[in-house]
Amino acid sequence: MSEPRRAHVSDHSAIVDRVQRWWGDSRTPAQARELSLLLPRLFLQFFSGTSLVLEDETGIRAFLVGFHSPDDDAGAYIHFVGVDPELRGQGTARRLYTTFFQRAAEAGRTEVRAITSPGNAGSIAFHRAMGFALEPGDREVGGLPVHNDYDGPGQDRVCFFRRIA
Repeated sequence: MSEPRRAHVSDHSAIVDRVQRWWGDSRTPAQARELSLLLPRLFLQFFSGTSLVLEDETGIRAFLVGFHSPDDDAGAYIHFVGVDPELRGQGTARRLYTTFFQRAAEAGRTEVRAITSPGNAGSIAFHRAMGFALEPGDREVGGLPVHNDYDGPGQDRVCFFRRIA
């Protein structure tokens, strides 16, 4: 596997395809398609310089879509990460996050944020293992601080924060 490289707009269709395939084992095709809508082309048009792709001779095997906040000189945000199911549990996501942290710190950023749904136990465990703290929410669900209606009615989220420099 190569080193993480900068994403390109031309990666968009392959990334959308990967989301629909990689999440197809835990969602219906319609749900996987809906999930891929979280990655419109604009993320790679405007944030390709801060987004990452890992690939081998078979194509894209993992990706991270993230950006440096234009409104907060200290902040960076990880929007979406995908890892081929064959590579999960092998440090691939950790490698992408570590590269993102390093590049964000080199650009003068000192904090990274991310979110997930309260039911995504794997994501919550991963972010905690990567040193993220859970931000206080407006209620608790199963001992987790949750931000009610964060992404709209019924779209609660767990919010993460990590200092990087």
